[in-house]
Amino acid sequence: MIRVLLADDQALVRAGFRALLEAQPDLDVVGEAGDGEEAVRLARELTPDVVLMDVRMPRLDGLQATRRIAGEPALAAVRVVVLTTFELDEYVFEALRSGAAGFLVKDTEPADLLRAVRVAAAGDALLSPGVTRRLIGEFAARSKAPDGAGPDLSVLTDREREVLALVGLGLSNEDIARRLVVSPLTAKTHVSRAMVKLAARDRAQLVVLAYESGLVRPGWLG
Repeated sequence: MIRVLLADDQALVRAGFRALLEAQPDLDVVGEAGDGEEAVRLARELTPDVVLMDVRMPRLDGLQATRRIAGEPALAAVRVVVLTTFELDEYVFEALRSGAAGFLVKDTEPADLLRAVRVAAAGDALLSPGVTRRLIGEFAARSKAPDGAGPDLSVLTDREREVLALVGLGLSNEDIARRLVVSPLTAKTHVSRAMVKLAARDRAQLVVLAYESGLVRPGWLG
């Protein structure tokens, strides 16, 4: 059973999501939050598998709430999926930097929402190569410059650095395998080792680290 926490300031939206999710035999809505503060509190109390987090909420917005959840070791297994009004919302890249596993638009098809919850619960990132490239082009260059120095990549092997750069470009494990002429399992192993060494929560965080390290450089602006 996948346990889901809903965080949205609109009760009608939460009710719609709850009805959809609880109609599935493997999904259970364990709580609802009407603002970011409550979302963080309930995440601590309930430790859900997935949090569906709206960006714009009172008291504490979804980005700050995501950052708090992602920053707590006890909540390391909690995956936050950010909900946005527009697919290329200005907050999306910042949400990924804050620790979100991915994002969804609120008017997504029901089947896609259900798939996204299951994908996030499995520990995968909700970032297709096409979406990743659009994020790069639209927002990476306009995002706030990272605080301090970028991540230390000296812990990675040359091949792991190469794989990290390809992840940053939005390539899947299969794409990486073809590019490097290795098996998909080998590519997945390199990705997993890079995640462990860089303490990345998931693949989405690797994409962010690829930019902040300078391996992929859209051009940070202050």
